[in-house]
Amino acid sequence: MTTEASTPDRSAVGAPAHSPAPASYQHWIGGAWHRPAHGHYRITDPATELPVGHAPEGGAEEVDAAVRAARAAQEEWAATPARDRARVLERIGDLLTERGPALVPLLQAETGATLKVTRGMQLPTAADRFRRYARGALEPDTVPLAPQPVGASALAPGGLIGAAAVRRPVGVVGCITSYNFPLVNLAGKVAPALAMGNAVVCKPAPQDPLTCLELGPLLQEAGLPDGLYNAVTGSGAGPGEALVAHPDVDMISFTGSTSVGKKIAQSAGRGMKRTLMELGGKGAALVLDDADGRVREAALGSIASTWTFHSGQICTAPTRALVHRSLYDEFVTALSRYASALTLGDPTNERTVVGPLISAAQRDRVERHIAKAREQGATVLAGGERPAEPATGFYVAPTLITDVAPGMAVAREELFGPVVVVLPFEDDDEAVRIANSTPYGLYDYVFSGDTGRAWRLAGRLRSGNVGLNTVQRHPETPFGGCKESGVGRDGGSFGLHAYSELQSLVWPS
Repeated sequence: MTTEASTPDRSAVGAPAHSPAPASYQHWIGGAWHRPAHGHYRITDPATELPVGHAPEGGAEEVDAAVRAARAAQEEWAATPARDRARVLERIGDLLTERGPALVPLLQAETGATLKVTRGMQLPTAADRFRRYARGALEPDTVPLAPQPVGASALAPGGLIGAAAVRRPVGVVGCITSYNFPLVNLAGKVAPALAMGNAVVCKPAPQDPLTCLELGPLLQEAGLPDGLYNAVTGSGAGPGEALVAHPDVDMISFTGSTSVGKKIAQSAGRGMKRTLMELGGKGAALVLDDADGRVREAALGSIASTWTFHSGQICTAPTRALVHRSLYDEFVTALSRYASALTLGDPTNERTVVGPLISAAQRDRVERHIAKAREQGATVLAGGERPAEPATGFYVAPTLITDVAPGMAVAREELFGPVVVVLPFEDDDEAVRIANSTPYGLYDYVFSGDTGRAWRLAGRLRSGNVGLNTVQRHPETPFGGCKESGVGRDGGSFGLHAYSELQSLVWPS
């Protein structure tokens, strides 16, 4: 352990969770490791409950140092030619691909994600996002506007007036990220922010920040000037609150729960900070009566992804299956068999499909929701009990709940676990009413044999995103939610818009 060294114990980085000497990390500020003033806290492997490493306990003083470093570096970076910013971002993507295999054990251990998810969705997607915004740095930032004849007034003489709208950097961006996909989520914020000429101060989720700290030296090696990427961690809310409240932070980009998002909005509003917030979700998958065999099979696999994709710890998961009554019994039977057949266990085993939840607290929260559903008269057809094996780890068995009323908490609240509820409906109007009945509006799905009908029905859903016969994502679409699922959009070129300010330039022609 290296609590006194100036860098983490590199020999322990990426070691298995049972390593006798897990690394102790420090904050990454201004291109160097900074010893934490408040010591360290333990990062726990959700599968083994053993220490993975020790993260620095941050406070307002470290956040202030990080913000000052970002502010000092941002102006020169904004003036750097776009092609040079693009080269750095491209190199970051290359290094992530090159170093990915060495980072997999650390990332897998701190998140509890299965190897399939870690190898296939975490590191490669993060690398792709940096490469995407390497291209984004070269996208035109100026929108020319047609000249307009304007009459004389007390303000100015008349004439033909030309104009353009130009995207400018926001400045210093505070990035607060979620625990489910720490590196991917961070890359989705940092890459477009850097592409637009901003500097970032990152506050990763407290449960699994170590790989995000590892990103600091990698970005430096890729040629990113010091001060543009800073990472401060902490076990509690203090560092995040200090980051949001800091007067020299221009924007907050947050991914996490709606309850925390509301607190951030209140604090950021006092300083009129720009906010981009992706919050909770309670996705509905509508299976219409005209779904043929192929579409029903797609719907079944899509709904089951709530269990198989990171144990339901994903805000876009189709956790509510809304099935036309003519297909209801068929779907309930198929989903029950599916859930019961899934392999739950050690996430480092290639055959494992369902791994643990991130923490004991999150497991207990999901179990309380299941127990409450039972008390309210719902039926737990599969799962619902803490698995006997493995003996350690924060596991919840894939759970299927029926006899659910739309007003029950299990049908309205985001659980963030491997739990699916099934509700029948009689017609499209009832399906839409149920789908729209939660406070959330992040991602819904429509499964129909008639894609035109599905398209029209999607227009009635109060959701920022709708999948038609698929849960697959398109990387260039604007991503974000309605209602309590968030504010703003990122993704593709929309991410460049999110991390920039529009400046209007006007001149006489």
